[in-house]
Amino acid sequence: MGNVLLQYATVLVLTIFVGTEIIAKVPSILHTPLMSGSNAIHGVILVGSMLILGAANTNLEMVLGFLAVILGTLNVVGGFVVTDRMLEMFKAKPTVRKEKSDEVAE
Repeated sequence: MGNVLLQYATVLVLTIFVGTEIIAKVPSILHTPLMSGSNAIHGVILVGSMLILGAANTNLEMVLGFLAVILGTLNVVGGFVVTDRMLEMFKAKPTVRKEKSDEVAE
């Protein structure tokens, strides 16, 4: 178990470094549109974490698997919220119509 846990920890640390480097290179103007495209990737991560949680044998594996499912779910939901807010920026604002009572009579 110690060897497998070390392998998982190594993958976790490497993904943190790679993810940080990739995101740091993206200009801020492109970050939100790319977020909507990456929601599918986060969904795959969520499914993978559920599969790992289903195969967990020890309490530590169950806790880490549950934590992975919770964080993956937050990531997916957060991505959709950010995408929705981004799309709201491109909607036309409603125009204010003057009513006849507001017009000055001649």
